This record gives sequence, structure tokens and C-alpha cells, in this order.
Amino acid sequence: MDIKELYKLYLEHPCITTDSRDCPAGSIFIALKGESFNGNQFAASALEKGCAYAIIDEPEYAKNDRFIVVKDCLQTFKDLAREHRRRFDIPVIGITGTNGKTTTKELIAAVLAQKYNVLYTQGNFNNDVGVPKTLFRLTEAHEIAVVEMGASHPGDIKTLAETAEPTCGLITNVGKAHLQGFGSFEGVIKTKCELYDFLRTREDGLVFLNADNEYLLNEIDDEDTLWIAPYSTDPDKQESCISGEVISCSPFLKFRWREPLMTLEEEGRSTKWHKVQTKLVGAYNIDNLLAAVAVGINFGVERKKICAALEEYTPSNNRSQMTVTEKNHLIVDAYNANPSSMMAALENFQMMEVSGKMAILGDMRELGTASAEEHQRIVDYLAATNIKEVWLVGDEFAQTRCDYRKFKDVEEVKAAIQAQQPEGRHILIKGSNGIKLFLLPELL
Repeated sequence: MDIKELYKLYLEHPCITTDSRDCPAGSIFIALKGESFNGNQFAASALEKGCAYAIIDEPEYAKNDRFIVVKDCLQTFKDLAREHRRRFDIPVIGITGTNGKTTTKELIAAVLAQKYNVLYTQGNFNNDVGVPKTLFRLTEAHEIAVVEMGASHPGDIKTLAETAEPTCGLITNVGKAHLQGFGSFEGVIKTKCELYDFLRTREDGLVFLNADNEYLLNEIDDEDTLWIAPYSTDPDKQESCISGEVISCSPFLKFRWREPLMTLEEEGRSTKWHKVQTKLVGAYNIDNLLAAVAVGINFGVERKKICAALEEYTPSNNRSQMTVTEKNHLIVDAYNANPSSMMAALENFQMMEVSGKMAILGDMRELGTASAEEHQRIVDYLAATNIKEVWLVGDEFAQTRCDYRKFKDVEEVKAAIQAQQPEGRHILIKGSNGIKLFLLPELL
């Protein structure tokens, strides 16, 4: 059965499940595989629980004509999602980047929701399973889609772009992350820019460009076929870019933005700055905010509504969150960490004019051979800051040369917190998700 025939079957049974514990009546089960499970083994159970059909890729599990055997279930899952996406002639914005892609995705969705019915990636469903799941949520009611794309190996963004077929795209930045999978920083750049490569296959491919990132600028040239909508914090680029600057960050970021000066002059409008008080912690978030402004302007969202959406947005999921407890002020950024995001968080914390600074930092995972050097670079930077109370968590930080307090894992940190009961502190909590520092705020 080819993909078009399978899609006709999907239209008769428009519900896909990949979880044999969740089998709505009349749905289609697709037997995906993981490191510790084989969906083929649960196909019969899925049918018994209510699924109409089960798509499998191991023929020995087929018992009757309700089992549909394909070559590769994951590829079929992606192909079906792409077929579904092609039913909708709407703008699809693909978003990737080393840091800030989830926050940027949510900011963009908040801005666009001021004018459109928006489908956007929930949580961090940004891999080769999450992207198809997002696409299957598309309905006739949606007017625009925002799809986040993550990568940890070369070719990942190429595959996701070929599945989602974005009409425009945005790379937040490129930095040192997942080096173990990419092999080098150059590998990171090449993989993220696979989004640009896909958009070049379209006559109307549009890129929202972070014009402050030299690595991304180097990927665009004067002969490029891409349409470019740039944004920047550099005063020298205000002629051609959506521009902005930080006003204050104590602790919540307040900034201002305006449209390209040449655009304002052409339309006979004043060079008015728009001021926005956000609920985000960290000056580094200005890039994410300006990206949302650029997208909003391009899709005709009113200026006042753009500002309102950015002011109302409240971060969640341990990203740039400020939490005030009975004892302390916590800056929780514990969802993920890599050298560039860790340094950005520390530089922002260093600039904050608050008392009782304390940092609890967890290992940065998946850095491969660069891990020791990058962790040492962080502690060397800390030595020159006003952040004197530092707790380091994990095997990588344990090997650094420094006098800071070190912990094997989060359980040791929890015990130390319960014993010492820190109070009156401003505490930065930052580390890779696997270190589980997200368990700490309830104790502080």
C-alpha cells in the first residue's frame, strides 16, 4: 500500500496513535521503535483495545488484514504527516537553533495568535516523532503553523524540513551543543542551516535572520534566492533591520524595538520606539523577542498587539523563569544547558544588581571531547565574577580545577539544601535536563 492509499485510509480513520496504552476507537496504530521498546510487539494489543488498523514493519506480527506491513514505520509516520500537511495551503514557520528555539516558538505563537488561529509545537515535540505529531494536529481551522525542529546529528533538520515543508524559517542562533553528535561546531552550523537549504528550494522561501549572528550571516550572500527579514540589536544595522535594545533587566527584561528606518521613511511614518516590559529573565532573550516582532510585522499583526502579546507571555518549563519563594528568589533555567547558553545565563546573572547571589550549576551534556575544556572555561569565568557562592553538580564539573563546592548528583544537592536552608539569596539554577536540577526549586 503506497503512501497515498495509506492517507486515504487515514482520512477514514483520522486519528493516529503510537502508544498502545492510548487507543481511541477507530484509530490507526503505528508501531514505532525505541531503544527499549518495539511497537510491533504491541500491535495486536492496540487492535484489541480499539484501533481499526495497525501499521507494522515486522511481517511476523501480522495476523490478519487489519495489520498493514510497511518497510519502515517511522518513515511511514513522517510520510503520512507530510501528506497531511500538504492539504493545507497556509504559512508554516520552521524554527531551529542551538538556544532559545522553544521560547522563540512560544513568543511567535503568542504574537501571531493576536490575528490568526495558530497551530504550534507543544512542549519540545521537535524531533522526528514530535514534528509529525504536530502536523497531524492541523485542521481546516488553522491559518498558520509554527513548527519547532531540534537536531543532535547531521541531517536531522534536513529530514524534519522535508517532513514539515516550511514556507519560511528562523534559526535563533548557532552555538556549541550536542558536539558529540555533530562532531564539530562546523557540523552544528551546517546542520542548522539545512533549514535554509530547504527554503532555497521554494521560490518564496523567507528567512527571519538574526543579523547579529556572524555564522548565520555567513550563510547568506548577495546572490541568495532567499527572501530575508532581518532583526538586530546593532545600532549600525537599524537602516535595514527590525532593531531593538535592552532598557533594563532587574530582573525582568524591558526592551524597546522599532521597524527598519528605511521602511519608516518610505511609508512616511515616525521613528517611534515601542517599549515592552516582559516577564522573561535574561538580557539574552532580546534576540528571541525581536524574532517574534519580525514575524509579527511580516504577517501583519498590529504593533500594539505585538507589544501586548510579548508583555503577557509568561515563561514555563524551567526556561528563564523567576520564582519567588518564602525564602529566596530563584532564576530557573534548568531545562537544558550548553556552553553558549550557560555563559549567557551567567553573564546576565553577573549584571543583575541584586544581593546574595548564588549559582547552582549542572553539567553540560553531550559535548564529547570538548567537554573538559568547556566546563573549565565556565569555572574560570566564574572566578572573575561577583558570584561567590557556587555549587557545581555532576561528573564533568567534578573534574574542573576550582575551589567551588562540588556535588555528585542532585540528591547530594537536595541533602545540602535541607541541611543548610539557604535564605535571602538570589539563586541561578542552570544545567542540562539530565542533571535534574528542576527538582530543586521546591526545596528553596
